[in-house]
Amino acid sequence: MSITAERRTALISDYATKPGDTGSPEVQVALLSERISNLTEHLKTHAKDFHSRRGLLVLVGQRRGLLDYLKKKDQGRYEALIGRLGLRR
Repeated sequence: MSITAERRTALISDYATKPGDTGSPEVQVALLSERISNLTEHLKTHAKDFHSRRGLLVLVGQRRGLLDYLKKKDQGRYEALIGRLGLRR
C-alpha cells in the first residue's frame, strides 16, 4: 500500500525541476498522486475501510492545495504537470 523506495526515487527523478529537488510542487504532487492511486486500489477491495478512506480524502485535499498554489504561481508549469499526470482539472 505504501510507495517503495525505488518507486519514490524514480518519481522524484522524473518530476524534479533540478538535480537534488525533492520539495518542488511537481514532485510533491507526483508523490501524492501515487499514494492516492495506491489507496484507491486498496479501497476497491476493502470497501468498508473508512479510516483509509479518510486518509485518501486528506491526501486529495493536500494535492488540490498544491495544485492551486502552482496554478497561482505559474500557469504553464501547472498545465504541464496535470498533463503529465493525467489529472482532469
